[in-house]
Amino acid sequence: MLEFIQLLKQRYQSVLSQQRDESNKSSYQQRIDDLILTEAFLRKGQMLKNSADYPLQIAVIGPTQAGKSSLVNALLNSSVASVSPLAGYTMHPQGFCNGVAMSACGGLQWYFGRFQQMQQSQLPKDRLDCYSLTENTTDSPFLPDSVLWDTPDFDSIDSANYREGVIRTVALADMVILVVSKEKYADQSVWDIMADIEALQQPTLICLNKLSEGSETLLINSLKDKWQQTRKDGFPEAVPLYYQKQSGKPQWPDNQQLQRLARQINRKTQPRLEQELLQKYWQSWLEPVLAEHSSLRDWHGLVDQVIQQGLDSYRRDYLDHPHHYETFQHALAELLNLLEIPGVAGILANTRRMLTWPIRKMMSIGKKRLHIADSSQEITLLNQIAEHVLIQMADKLLNQAEQNRQSQWWKEFSRLLRTQRANILQDFGDAAQQYHLAFQEEVENTASQLFNKLQEQPTLLNSLRATRVTADAAVIALALHTGGIGVHDLIIAPAMLTVTSLLAESALGTYMSRVEKELKQRQLAAVKQALFTDSMKLKLLELSSQLSSVTYFNISPEQLQQAESQLTDLRHGLRLL
Repeated sequence: MLEFIQLLKQRYQSVLSQQRDESNKSSYQQRIDDLILTEAFLRKGQMLKNSADYPLQIAVIGPTQAGKSSLVNALLNSSVASVSPLAGYTMHPQGFCNGVAMSACGGLQWYFGRFQQMQQSQLPKDRLDCYSLTENTTDSPFLPDSVLWDTPDFDSIDSANYREGVIRTVALADMVILVVSKEKYADQSVWDIMADIEALQQPTLICLNKLSEGSETLLINSLKDKWQQTRKDGFPEAVPLYYQKQSGKPQWPDNQQLQRLARQINRKTQPRLEQELLQKYWQSWLEPVLAEHSSLRDWHGLVDQVIQQGLDSYRRDYLDHPHHYETFQHALAELLNLLEIPGVAGILANTRRMLTWPIRKMMSIGKKRLHIADSSQEITLLNQIAEHVLIQMADKLLNQAEQNRQSQWWKEFSRLLRTQRANILQDFGDAAQQYHLAFQEEVENTASQLFNKLQEQPTLLNSLRATRVTADAAVIALALHTGGIGVHDLIIAPAMLTVTSLLAESALGTYMSRVEKELKQRQLAAVKQALFTDSMKLKLLELSSQLSSVTYFNISPEQLQQAESQLTDLRHGLRLL
């Protein structure tokens, strides 16, 4: 699941970088923040699984100039956190080990992912993908043994640049201390982030900083109203902080307050909380992915539609056309080779050894491509149908781009089709040649089938042999195999007219019609598989894999199905627990 969340986050970031629709940008950025939070929370779960006694983590968060760093120093009873009156001074997550050895925090580098751990004094201002971990050398009377995190603000102009560090630190925390001043507690940014992390169910403490005497009651009541409007859980304890004039630090009122709050932490709920967090955002995250899947299904439907139209054209304009269909005539020409015709048997016997050599074997030894494919009217028609299919597809893509919400997606498919059109047609043309040559075996089998049936009718067989056009038949057979005549010319050849007429008018007429019908069925199946399915359809469907992952999510239904099965398995596992 963690890998899928990372993939989804990366795709959102890539798509957002190319996003032109302003209405989508804020929505996508919010989803990226939620994905970062979830990814970090899942990482925390794996870290706890590997080390159940991992040091307690406490995050101090709040808006700019709320006094977060000053509070960190007060809680640590030191001055290790840098403070400044300037807004946005803290730009990196900074952890301070209190009663915890730094060596016990070895999993943090894996947890923070691309963020680099550096010494606090070396944190650069021009790089925000960094964090520091420092050991506090003073004794704190306020904190349990833990790592206390000082975080950047989340509401300044530049906060968007270092927001990821805040999110990752909050997701790591077992306990959250929200620091607000009387000027900042009502800011929407405060309550947006508190709403975002509600699903983590972290024990929380609110610190009202920079107070004047007597103002705390009114502010705490207002805080409670804000909390209840934002979250469904109970209002946490709110601590008013007053500054000491001598030290300039806020005065922490209770030595045991944070220890009591720490006892509320229950890490055993981590798997359930992970599940609830995933369920909370799952449908929202997948909305654009599912929209692409819907478009992909429509694309598959369009491909099936134009492929079927191509097959219908092939059936209408070739197989069922009274003048264009040549394959059965070719079978009859092969039948002439099988007849032992008096006076020309020697010629046929000599030519048969050369001319009926298996075509595929002749091709395999590098012979010149047989004219039987080069002169085929069927291949010419198939190539014309292929061009027409792509023209139809281009028109349908333009219509989809004009009528569909995913217009950019369809425009990209239209562009891909234009760039791949020549390759698709070339592949189809090559497949047509290969099919036509391979199908000659079926043609010869049909001729053999007719000849075997003729042997059951010796009178008809002798009539064919005795006819005066047998010499013409020999010439046709020879010319056909040497390229002197095209198959489509057989229809008007006298010998072929005679053979066709005799067979049709004989007792074998019905049988011949059935054999021709069966040949057409096998031919249609072969064309459908070899040309329209394995060539044309396959090439068209492959266009979807060429969509840029920078512009589109391009997450396959199989990837999504695998992730959702993991989500289901996790949910069932929690129920068993």
